[in-house]
Amino acid sequence: MLGEILVTLEKLKWTIQHGEKALRPERRPTNFLMMYKHNEVRWEPLGVLAACVSWKYASIPFLDCIRRSSELISTNSYPFHNALSPVISTLFTGSAILVKSSEQTAFSSTYFTSITRNALSACGHSPNLVQSLVCWPQTANHLTSHPGISHITFIGSRPVAHIVCASAAKSLIPVCVELGGKDPAVVLDSVSNYDLEHKVVPILMKGIFTSSGQNCIGIERIIACPHSYDRLIPLLEKQIRGLRLGSALPSPSHTEKEQNSTATEHENIDIGAMISPASFPNLTSLISSAISSGATLQAGTGKPHTHPLHPQGHYFSPTLLTGITKDMPIAATELFAPVALVMRASNTENAIEIANSTPYALGASVFGNPSSSSNKSDMEKCVREIKAGMISINDFGAYYAVGLPFGGRGGSGYGR
Repeated sequence: MLGEILVTLEKLKWTIQHGEKALRPERRPTNFLMMYKHNEVRWEPLGVLAACVSWKYASIPFLDCIRRSSELISTNSYPFHNALSPVISTLFTGSAILVKSSEQTAFSSTYFTSITRNALSACGHSPNLVQSLVCWPQTANHLTSHPGISHITFIGSRPVAHIVCASAAKSLIPVCVELGGKDPAVVLDSVSNYDLEHKVVPILMKGIFTSSGQNCIGIERIIACPHSYDRLIPLLEKQIRGLRLGSALPSPSHTEKEQNSTATEHENIDIGAMISPASFPNLTSLISSAISSGATLQAGTGKPHTHPLHPQGHYFSPTLLTGITKDMPIAATELFAPVALVMRASNTENAIEIANSTPYALGASVFGNPSSSSNKSDMEKCVREIKAGMISINDFGAYYAVGLPFGGRGGSGYGR
């Protein structure tokens, strides 16, 4: 709900409230030799944009649709927001858009884009301004190399990014890439017991388990300083052990009695199924390897879960692993799953070192108590030295602020 409808509505609200102001011509200062002239920047539509989206959270910054054409290719979560976010900016800035969705979300993405086509028709505009396309990955090369596209935004894996960039180079198309993340959440020792239990842990749970962990900007690593580490583990363990798996949708094959039992279940669901079991073998292998290397399975099974009412669902047991070290493969691999990893840091400097120990640098969170100058200094040091495109302080999810540019750096890509 929060990651789909509300964020999309906020994108609409922001565009309506601030869009025209952002599009106004901008005066720029001149110099002594050109004192008799004035300089001005004007934002112009780019024509036809392409948005290749599947089910991974992403957004196209508003001005990107004016400064450049954008193609969005993504691999996981939030098909509604992914489809409509670029459409909103594109239409508002006077361009048309081709939405290429994943074959895994062919029906829903096509349905979502039809919403805008019907809205355009109702308002007297051509529905052809928004087009929908579904194709297999091997066919997408025609789109990524097409000279009619002036810019590509790719969101997905690093190996595929190399393929897309090579394809785009054929027509000298610039590419903006977002390659996922291994986002750290640093918990400093200055956090009080009350704040840790009632503020930090709920935020961590949201950051890790939203969409069953299938969130490119989700929290993948909790890095806790010594005093926080010992207090944090039992709090997380209690919460994760209490997570309830299930489906919010009743099965049409259920009997009336089963429907009644699932009605109660629907009111007590914390986590749903994952979109596909394709990652399960690698997930279980990484978890087993971590345990063999000294990590502790604190909660969950670290394995797929067979739900008694939904045996065909792709459920994975919500899992808590502690004692993770940066040399373990699981500490540097994007899991995209309901798995919480907790790492111990000896001090603030060590926490920053661990946070920067992966190739990824998409988002990050820092939790601390800024009541004293020393505590505030530690928090500011983390914000300043952690390599990330976006950092939240005592919170998670910078992407909820839709007016901010979205993107990472390093192994998480470049551009906004």
